[in-house]
Amino acid sequence: MDVLAGRKTGGYTEGTINISGYQKKQETFCRVFGYCEQSDIHSPHLTVLESLVFSAWLRLPSEIDSIKRKIFVDDVMELLELTSLQATHVGHGGGNGLSNEQRRRLTIAVELVANPSIIFMDEPTSGLDARAASIVMRTMRNLADTGKTVVCTIHQPSIDIFETFDELLLLNRGGEEIYVGPLGECSSQMIRYFEEIEGVKRIKDGYNPATWMLEVTSTIQEQEPGIDLPAIYKDSELYQRNQNLIRGISMPPPYSTDLHFPNKYAQSFFKQCVICFWKQNLSYWRNIHYTGGRYFITIVIALLFGTVFWNLGMKRSKRQDLFNAMGSMYSAILMLGIQNASGIQPVVAMERIIFYKERTAGMYSALPYTFAQVAIELPYIFIQTLIYGALVYTMIGFEWMATKFFWYLFFMYFTLLYFTFFGMMSVGLAPDGTITAIFASFFYGFWNLFSGGFLSGRGGATGYAQLLGPCMAWVPHSLGMSKRNWKLVRTVAEFLRSYYGFRHELLGVVAAVIMAFAVAFAFIFGFSVKYINFQRK
Repeated sequence: MDVLAGRKTGGYTEGTINISGYQKKQETFCRVFGYCEQSDIHSPHLTVLESLVFSAWLRLPSEIDSIKRKIFVDDVMELLELTSLQATHVGHGGGNGLSNEQRRRLTIAVELVANPSIIFMDEPTSGLDARAASIVMRTMRNLADTGKTVVCTIHQPSIDIFETFDELLLLNRGGEEIYVGPLGECSSQMIRYFEEIEGVKRIKDGYNPATWMLEVTSTIQEQEPGIDLPAIYKDSELYQRNQNLIRGISMPPPYSTDLHFPNKYAQSFFKQCVICFWKQNLSYWRNIHYTGGRYFITIVIALLFGTVFWNLGMKRSKRQDLFNAMGSMYSAILMLGIQNASGIQPVVAMERIIFYKERTAGMYSALPYTFAQVAIELPYIFIQTLIYGALVYTMIGFEWMATKFFWYLFFMYFTLLYFTFFGMMSVGLAPDGTITAIFASFFYGFWNLFSGGFLSGRGGATGYAQLLGPCMAWVPHSLGMSKRNWKLVRTVAEFLRSYYGFRHELLGVVAAVIMAFAVAFAFIFGFSVKYINFQRK
């Protein structure tokens, strides 16, 4: 099924796949079919209605207006009995939110709002109890009755579930066809076919036809003399009927043309960006554990540093005062930066799994997703910078001047920004969370060692300008030097130049470099998302 649906990412595939006589084009095919994976992957912070609106918005043709789209979504929710759950948050599997059976129905609904002609389902009843499986199968029967073609794999079904199907394709362990045809009422046609084979035991009254079918077609049964089920099937009238059917549909109908869409995606690039940002905005706003936790830690660190370095900003008579001032800024960058980088990693890792599913479904390309993930962080980090900057700048007692406070916020903002984007980049370049943590930890230690904080003389200046330049750049401003203290200004400036090799006239260069780091990390994150795929099926 993965091969037919174009979802197979591991191994290799040989041969060709034709649809109505035309060779399958994956970009076109994914616009007219739906695929329900065995694992129910959804954005946990969206509601049921929002999940369906998001899918319909991206996958339905752009000519359909919002009113028609809403009506179609409502019809799908009613068909899958999700109307009463439309305001419920999806949540995480096994936690708060939807139950496993409700998540499975949502998985079907997300695909159905794309109005597909055919729907593939990978073991839709897997992991469900009898009642939940019955509800899902009733949903599938409703879909089939509306004219949709439903193709699914099934594992050891009950009698009720098995007899829900119309047709059966049964393969042996070698992938050879054993039976391809109708089940019939109460599986009568399938039972009659196998019972006519000499050496196959008859089914007992009340016995599950699915269980009996697996027993009589098992490897042990096939080892009985004279029973070669693939050969028997190829000699049957059923096989000839199927071959005639295949030959008939393998030729394109007269005056027909291959299915074609003018664009790869249903929506334009700009609309993809808007829709993806809409989704990320909802997810971030409701993810209180991430956004609220980040602000809480920021306030705690701000109060801690403000208390430890209370009123330090106006103390400049000793070299130790300057060391303390720069140390406070250096430590804040390292602590908050690493916290931001490590905090974003599980969020992006979860979103990447969802991205793999949605991109494969042809909902959007990698760039709109990258844009949304990067852009949503900008306002949240700005608020984080204001919280930390206002508290620390006031408590430490740096001189209150507009330019100085601006530079303080500027460097703090872009420092937190590039640490956050580095965390996103590390997820994009690593296959799992363990390797991501190892990769990121190496760079934390590397940056800390070579940032220049432990070096004196001009050799340390390069490190600060490249990585922790904000520390050095703020100091002439934040220490509150004015024209009335020209002698002291000259002393501080000379100290910074001689001890750290920092030249204040390069403040603009440092500002440009720190912005470049944020842009570079965001760009590499987008590159990794677009060209590196760690999904294997």
